[in-house]
Order: sequence, then C-alpha cells, then structure tokens
Amino acid sequence: QVQLEETGGGSVQAGGSLRLSCAASRFNFNTYSMAWFRQAPGKEREGVASISGYGRTTYADSVKGRFTITRDVAKKTLALQMDSLSPEDTAAYYCAADLRPYGSLTSLDYKYWGQGTQVTVSE
Repeated sequence: QVQLEETGGGSVQAGGSLRLSCAASRFNFNTYSMAWFRQAPGKEREGVASISGYGRTTYADSVKGRFTITRDVAKKTLALQMDSLSPEDTAAYYCAADLRPYGSLTSLDYKYWGQGTQVTVSE
C-alpha cells in the first residue's frame, strides 16, 4: 500500500515562504508521477504542480514563478517550495501519486493521496 505523508505546513505572512515535504513509501519512486494539490474552504481541489517519473514539471498558472516542485529520488521525498505567498494561497495542501508516465494537474488522475497539511497566509 502506497503511503504519502505531508509535512511543513503552517502560518506565514503575505510575501513569505514555506516549504512542504511529502515522504513517500512502498512504491517505486522513479515510475510514479506525483503532484501537489490544494483545497480552500468552499472551493474545489485544484492542481498546483506536478512532476512526472521523468522529472518533467507542470505548474498551475496561479503559482508559476512562485512555487517550485522537486523530488529527491534517493530519499523518496517530494517537495514544494512556495515563495511570495499571498492570502489566496491559503488552503489545505495534498501530495498525490499515481503510476502514470506523465504528470497531471487533474485530481482524478491520481490514486494515492496524503492526509494534507494546512497552509495559512495572512495579510
């Protein structure tokens, strides 16, 4: 059973930075595509960034230039560096994984999910 566990959420003022991590276990990290999603209260879950098994990255327009997705294959860790945060980035952030060759920002494309970590950005 694939397991994903997010850490690194918290509260920060607008303009600040946070780094989220997702520890993955029980799957071949190289063959899975992974992604970060977020969901704000009353809103649908949206894809933020993805990285394919080949390392190709995709970003939502709303975070391009501010967020960076990376992975450490040896440590089986996915990360999301978030800079220039704004209150609109406030949400629960989720790590997702699926055995697929290409990354995706569509939640239905992912079978495995972490429990989420809260990010709150204040003015």
